[in-house]
Formats: sequence, C-alpha cells, structure tokens
Amino acid sequence: MTTKRHTTRIGEALIEQGELSQEQLNDALEHQKNTGRLLGELLVEQGTITSATLVQALAKCLAVRGCHLRHGLIDPALMTLVGEEEAERMLVMPMFRVHDTLTVAMAEPQSLPTLDRLRRLTGCKIRPVLALEPNIREFIGEYAGGNASVDSFLATLTDSDVEVIDREKVDEGPITDLDQMVADSPIVNLVNVALLTAIRDGASDVHIEPQSKGTRVRYRIDGILRDLMKPPMGMHAAIVSRVKVIGKMDIAEKRLPQEGRVRIVAENREIDLRISSMPTLLGEKLVIRLLDKENLKVCMEDLGFRMETLAAFKEVLNQPHGLVLVTGPTGSGKSTTLYSALDLLRSSETNILTVEDPVEYQLELVNQIQVHESIGMTFGRALRSILRQDPDIIMVGEIRDEETARIGVQAALTGHLVLATLHTNDAAGAVARLLDMNVEPYLLATALNGVVGQRLARTICSSCQTKYYPSARVLHDAGLDHSRGKVFLKGSGCQQCHNSGYLGRIGVLEFMAITPELRRMIHRSAPSHELRRQVRQQGGLTLHDEGVQLALDNKTCLEEILRVTQYDDDLGIENSTSHETKSRSVA
Repeated sequence: MTTKRHTTRIGEALIEQGELSQEQLNDALEHQKNTGRLLGELLVEQGTITSATLVQALAKCLAVRGCHLRHGLIDPALMTLVGEEEAERMLVMPMFRVHDTLTVAMAEPQSLPTLDRLRRLTGCKIRPVLALEPNIREFIGEYAGGNASVDSFLATLTDSDVEVIDREKVDEGPITDLDQMVADSPIVNLVNVALLTAIRDGASDVHIEPQSKGTRVRYRIDGILRDLMKPPMGMHAAIVSRVKVIGKMDIAEKRLPQEGRVRIVAENREIDLRISSMPTLLGEKLVIRLLDKENLKVCMEDLGFRMETLAAFKEVLNQPHGLVLVTGPTGSGKSTTLYSALDLLRSSETNILTVEDPVEYQLELVNQIQVHESIGMTFGRALRSILRQDPDIIMVGEIRDEETARIGVQAALTGHLVLATLHTNDAAGAVARLLDMNVEPYLLATALNGVVGQRLARTICSSCQTKYYPSARVLHDAGLDHSRGKVFLKGSGCQQCHNSGYLGRIGVLEFMAITPELRRMIHRSAPSHELRRQVRQQGGLTLHDEGVQLALDNKTCLEEILRVTQYDDDLGIENSTSHETKSRSVA
C-alpha cells in the first residue's frame, strides 16, 4: 500500500516509465497537501494513471512483483487455507499454489509478521505479490467461503486477460510468458486459466472438445480424464483459434489434422506444449500435451523398479554393446525410463547421441537430435549419420519402421549400446514386433540383450489411505486366492486427490533379460507366449506379477493393478491394457 514517505519515489518512477509528466506530478502533490490523501489514489481518481499502472510503479519502488487482481488469476478454493477473517485482517488474497509454494497478493508484501503468519496457516512457502488494498478487499468479498468456481466467473469475463508474448531463442522456438498479464481478450484468459490450472494440478494433457451444446474441457491427471471447465456456448471456435495461434498452426485450415508446439513459462518453470488438432463432426478437437521438466524423474530408484528387477536392468545397461528396448503404450513412461538410463550412463568419457521426436527433456553430456520429417530428417537418416559420429551409446526415441529397426540392430552388432522404445503390449511382444519389421531372427537373437515392459499405476493418496479387505473376486483375478483375510490399503477419497483415492503414479515394470535359451528361441522365431512361459520358468515376473507385488507392498491397490494389467488363468500369462481401457469389473 502506498505510504507518504514513498510519494516522491513513486512519482519519479511514474515519470521514468513515461506514465506521468513533471507538471502532472506537481499538480498532484499540491492537491495532496490540501487533502492529505495518498498520491497514488489521487492519480488514479483523477484518471491520470490506471490502477494497474500504479501497482507496477509501487512494486518497482518496493523491489517486489506486482499485479492487478482479476478472475483467472485466483484459485477460489485456496481462500479456505487462510480464512476470510484472517485475509481481511492481514489484507491478503491467496492466488494459486504450485507444489508447496503459495503465491499471495498482499497490500504490504514486505511485512515479515504477515509472511510468518501465512506460512503457519497454510504450511506452504509464501511468494508475496503486491496488490492495491481496494483490489484485495474486492476479491476477498467475492471469494469469501471458497464458493466461487472457474465456471461461475467465465460467464462474466471482461476484456482483461493474458497476452501471449513470443520471445525467440536460438533453436528453441517461441517462449510464451504466462506471468505477464495485460488487458486483451476473455478468450485469452479462458485458455490461460485452463493451462495454469492443468499445470498446477500436475496434468499431462488438456482436451478441448466440441459438444452439441457448447465446449467441454477436460484434463488427464494420473492417467484419468477429469472435467476442468465448461465454457459458455459459442466460444469453441474462438478457443480453438487461440490455441492454434499459440502453437503456430494454420487457423484457416479446419478440415485436416495439424500439430503445433510452443514453450511457455509459468511460475518461472519452462513447460513445453505439444498441440494436436483433429476435425470431428461437431468441430475441431484439440489435445494439448504438457511436458513439465520439473516432473522428470531421472533417478531409476524412483521409477518403481523392484530391487531385483532394477539390478538385472542395470547389469544389461553396463554391457558395452547390444540392443536394449523399453516397451509399452503411449503415455506409459517409456521416455522417462530411457532418460533415467542415460542419466546413469552419461559421463565425460562417453559419447552419447540420441534421435528423438520430439526432444522432450535436455540432458547434460548428451547430444540430442530432433527429427524433422518434413525436410527429410527421419529416424533412419539420422541413425545412418550418427554412426559416423563415433558414438558409444545411441538412444532412438522410437522404432517406427523397418529401416530404423534394421539400422538399430546393425549398430548394436557393431559395438554400440543402443537404447530404444517400441510400442508393444509387453516385453516378450517386442521380439514379434521386430520380426514383423523384417529383422532377421539370427541378427535379433545376437543383438538383443534385454527388454523392459511397463505401465503406470496410480499410487494411494497418503492423506486418505485406509485399510480394507479386497473381495474374493479381486483376489482371484490377482492370483491371490491364498491371501483371503489379508489387509490391504486403499484411498477413501479426499479433496487433495479429487476424491479418487489416488495421488501420483508409479511404474509397473517387468524386465526380460535375454538368456542363452531365450536367444535360441528368438533364433527360431518362437511366438510371444512361449517366450513369456520361458521367462517365468527362469524365475522372471510378468507385468501382472510385478504389479501385484506393488499392491502387496501397499504402494497401490489391487483394483488399480487389475485396471492396467489382466491375467489369463489358462495360459498363465498376462495381457496388458492401456490407461484408456476401462478396468475389468470387480465384485
């Protein structure tokens, strides 16, 4: 809040910014002497400057960040952390929370007692932002009780929103700073509300879907889609156009699928957005994938490997040459597993090159190459060139075609360690997929050293976990008929986990190390089910078995494991489903 001892500094700051002339300042100071009012309030009342201009000038004088509060910048639910009475007494307004840091608008952001009180009330680190006292009081009254919602204020948006500012960086593409707020369009605000909410809640994707009676915006958290907001009717085309502009896509083309990409900065975090549009009967559907670098786990011990499985995987990675594959459906965490492997292997003595589409995360001491199929820079072409770059380790983002498969196998046979991903249901299925790509069985049998198969299972919310007894049907489907009466854990549902009982995800990972017997079977093109049976005979565990072990360790629920894996009693093998497949019905 403005104080008299700062009036001269504020006036000078406004003059430096070109918002005020010396004559206007002198007139305002003269008026202030007669009224005793604050200089900033007088300037705003006279229409000389706006409230937003004043708060930025004050922020500059106090060396803090400043903002003008409005709908879209505030998470209404956070008011309950402080309470209406405390908010009015301290003149504060909680805005949004990222992980354990709460951004709070304050009339006096340099008040240490207020900051300490906020830390005790919320249990969060406090990031203070300056706002004007009338602005804070207005929103305390509006959001008191935490009853306001995103949908309720979308219908009353004004032309005060977030401007997308592109700043070109060499070879990095445009960066959009969501922290820079200016007056523009309600559509811009709506899109940014969706993105900021999704980022704050740890979503992986945002879906913008046309409906017969409007638009539906959903986001995927821990592999499950949830409703985010339902904008008013008639806004779908404008929302689609706005997202296309951000992604540098053709807004005039509505009949063909398109792809775009942009890097944004939200709360001092760089996040890549990968945008896909698809024409449907009711209009264009958009999916925005959020790649948050802060969420990348490059430590293998954090992925979900059991100790025995991780030891076997590391043993294969330490071999000087050969092919190592990571398999699973889209969104199962294959890239994260590969990055973790590279983090383990990278050193100043090793030349590591990768071919990716896209390069999701950047790693030190790793030379990463982006595929550009539009100019002929394909996986196959990049791999052929990489072999002339004296590599020790090669990582292929995805084996998609026969050419890439053949070159990858040849590289593994000529003294290189090759890591790659493949879309198959499980580890054993990778062999059949490569044989279908016309890789010779005798070459594959020699080159392949190991295969990881993986899924992601939701973990139990620690805030609402409770004990329970699974039904007989669930125990039977999990292969645990002998465990009747055993106590397991599950989440009962709370606000923190969106009443789902789950918060976060863990990897369900199997590993098929290629033994001499498996090499002989691959050489004669043995089918996948025979390979699975051999792995079990050797003491290995399937995806289903690994998942059940996680449930027995109370890291997830049996029902969740049955959702992502299915067990076949007759063959003694498992068949996995993607996160988009509905779970089996359980009693």
